[in-house]
Amino acid sequence: MKKKVFLVLFISVLFGKISIAQNSETDELKTKTGILKIRPILHGSLVLTHHNKTIYVDPYGGSQLYKNIKSPDIILITDIHGDHLDLKTLDSLDTSKAILIAPKDVASKLPEKYTSKTIILNNNQGIHRLDFFIKAIAMYNLPEDNTSRHPKGRGNGYLLNIDDTQVYISGDTEDIKEMRILQNIDVAFVCMNLPYTMDINQAASGVLEFKPSIVYPYHYRGTNGLSDVNEFKNLVNTKNKNIEVRLRNWYPSK
Repeated sequence: MKKKVFLVLFISVLFGKISIAQNSETDELKTKTGILKIRPILHGSLVLTHHNKTIYVDPYGGSQLYKNIKSPDIILITDIHGDHLDLKTLDSLDTSKAILIAPKDVASKLPEKYTSKTIILNNNQGIHRLDFFIKAIAMYNLPEDNTSRHPKGRGNGYLLNIDDTQVYISGDTEDIKEMRILQNIDVAFVCMNLPYTMDINQAASGVLEFKPSIVYPYHYRGTNGLSDVNEFKNLVNTKNKNIEVRLRNWYPSK
């Protein structure tokens, strides 16, 4: 009996550790000249690393989540909302060598100490930095009216050329035409939660149209709990088995 109890306790501790450490899991994708490392952090935040250059996307949730990660060379910020522009987290990070890239509305809300480090990139503008090409892509809610939580032009999704690999980061958006016409996307991060972005049906419909090789559902914590990312995967793969849907834990236990 004692052995059984010990085994149960051991398994519980083991799985507890896995749950706690899950946000430290890193996926690796081979590119033409190296390895692209993809690390989910929390909600809409992730870290990309290639050739020892590190890109933080929407750093959020406190410095503890980034404590074992190389300090950023580039920080991309998508929108003014606090789960994307988190000044407390941003101020807690070592940004001494970082370039910040953000739309105008975000840049206007950054403290003065970041001004000289910030490049304003608005929709459809692109820039080369540190061997990456970064283009701002529109992200917005439908219909386009004054009730929109994300009006067109305020925020950015991002399209990154990393070596021979194209990465799309949706930001907070619905299944807009700018998403649907994307081509040759290797990795996509696609949001899904209501009422701020879109539901899993819209997200799946958009993904099935632009056909990324790999898609990560992210930013899926909604007001009614987690979105059903398993059903999103089912919706996509029922119609296209060639799209790899990677489900990761964007909400690790603390």
